[in-house]
Amino acid sequence: MANLKELRNRITSVSSTMQITSAMKMVSAAKLSKAQDAITQMRPYAEKLTELLQNLSASLDGEAQSPYTQVRPVTKILVVPISSNRGLAGAFNTNIVKRTKALVSDFDDLATIDLLTIGKKADDVLRKQFNVIENNNEIFNHLDYDHVKEIAEGLMAAYTEGKYDKIMLVYNSFKNAGTQIVKAEQFLPLETIAEVGETKVSPNATEYIYEPNKEDIIKELIPKSLKIQLFKALRDSVASEHGARMTAMHKATDNATELRDDLKLSYNKARQASITNEILEIVAGAEALSA
Repeated sequence: MANLKELRNRITSVSSTMQITSAMKMVSAAKLSKAQDAITQMRPYAEKLTELLQNLSASLDGEAQSPYTQVRPVTKILVVPISSNRGLAGAFNTNIVKRTKALVSDFDDLATIDLLTIGKKADDVLRKQFNVIENNNEIFNHLDYDHVKEIAEGLMAAYTEGKYDKIMLVYNSFKNAGTQIVKAEQFLPLETIAEVGETKVSPNATEYIYEPNKEDIIKELIPKSLKIQLFKALRDSVASEHGARMTAMHKATDNATELRDDLKLSYNKARQASITNEILEIVAGAEALSA
């Protein structure tokens, strides 16, 4: 059994760790509230805009198609994994790395694959195995639409110039504080309803009146939709990160509390045994003197 001094030191160390994890949990909970509001307010708009453009793109003939919807033989793919810059978030970053590796494995025999990483944690791991052409880890220092727009425009230019035939996003989609869903989502080319495989099409879709016309709407809205799609993915990732970290720190605090209680029990047992031994030594000494 460990001596009393060692147990006291361990109890102090575990208690300090428990205070840190508890504080991190509260900070993440506060940040999660703001991030959750942001993504829940943005998601309906982004999804409806994408759905509208998918319907509209499917109704155009080949000559009127946007360059962002044109499908060509896939020989080179760009994968954009979105992780975080900090750890201590459970399996949040590990899941992104695993999904990215699985995605690369799926396409490895069909095309050349490059990576553009967003988030330091995935970048640190993936660049050891794959060709990372660029990282944008600083985006999370000040996440706003203007910064995200620059990255989206770079991806769109790479696609229209023919550098890549497909661009995929890998990110954690926020469901609730305890659940994050890893998604591998096609960013470019923009999929039509037929390509996505949707069966639910609004019965009033053919009754839309387009002003000025479908072609101009496509030309104007698809670039905007793609920028919003990337912004939504980043906001999803931020909310998921805070949820994952809050959950991880909650579990860490519970484990530290349990370990501290076990150490205190061991300390009390050791202290009681020490006192008992001292009493026995005193009694034995007194009996020896009286004899």
